Amino acid sequence: MPDPDPDPDPDDRAESIEGEGRIGGAATIGGTDRRALARSAGAPPTGALARVGLSGWQYDGWRGDFYPQRLAKRRWLEYVGDRFPTVELNGSFYSLQRPERYQAWRHAVPDGFVFAVKGGRYLTHMLHLRNVHTALANFMASGVLELEDRLGPVLWQLPAAFAPTPDVLDAFLDQLPTTFDAARALADDHDAKVRASDSVPGSDGDGDGRSGDGTPGGRVIRHALEVRTPAAVTPDHLAVLRQHRVALVDSDAGTAWPRFDEPTTDFAYLRLHGSPEVYHSGYDEHATGQWAHRVEEHLLAGRDTFVYFDNDAERHAPWDALALDAALAARGAVSREAPHRPGGTLGS
Repeated sequence: MPDPDPDPDPDDRAESIEGEGRIGGAATIGGTDRRALARSAGAPPTGALARVGLSGWQYDGWRGDFYPQRLAKRRWLEYVGDRFPTVELNGSFYSLQRPERYQAWRHAVPDGFVFAVKGGRYLTHMLHLRNVHTALANFMASGVLELEDRLGPVLWQLPAAFAPTPDVLDAFLDQLPTTFDAARALADDHDAKVRASDSVPGSDGDGDGRSGDGTPGGRVIRHALEVRTPAAVTPDHLAVLRQHRVALVDSDAGTAWPRFDEPTTDFAYLRLHGSPEVYHSGYDEHATGQWAHRVEEHLLAGRDTFVYFDNDAERHAPWDALALDAALAARGAVSREAPHRPGGTLGS
């Protein structure tokens, strides 16, 4: 379910709040510090990374449940960043954001945290992947690259019944930048919807392979595609995805739309929307174990794996994400350190 409102000012850390959520203080599972679980877990021999997080963070119904009752809304992202290594950024799906907003989001989370950024629905739902050059340039120029090392995969979510032809899909994916330098070059083609003062620094670099903002220009940008109809998952579609090294999202939504578990590149992207009732159902211990097993399979195959819980309507998402994270740690399948914030965690 969409995150209704991107956080306008997450970088204010003046106050100190004691955790009051269902799991207070530093996130715990059964009384065990989640970071200790992550640190003690063995890594898969492939070195692949697993990251479990949330689809958005701005949900008022989570106050007094996941979020402490007295925690200011502007600090919710910081709270999430202390408990998860990743989150989907949904505001970018609805409209172009501003560089200062991306900068604030970046500074609100600790080292090691990454954002999955949803591509604009203008490209997917209105243009239907056609004639997207300027719109894609605007998206890249709007501040996405200000996330720097905290930029994770870019997610392109197609309309429920939309199945582009393989040729249309191929043409769209061919325009997606796969490095920071390519994204900056594309961003130069933005139109008046993005102010010149807002556009990203140029890619001239400083002689050591870094661009104007200090991010290595060759840093890879990954892309993932979520489709919701079998007509978009033919052998020809899968061949196009594999050619462009774009991940097909494994999207679990009960009977609302089909699930497609078809690895197409060197990373996996899972979205758990709730099953059997999309957005409302939680995942019990058995279901959590099944998903932990699937994540473990991806890791053993050498695929970095991103998992996002979107079953937010009944407040299940953060608890289900923590449960899956703990299940992976218990299996020795978590191969990353928890995000680290110098000076301790919010609510600890």
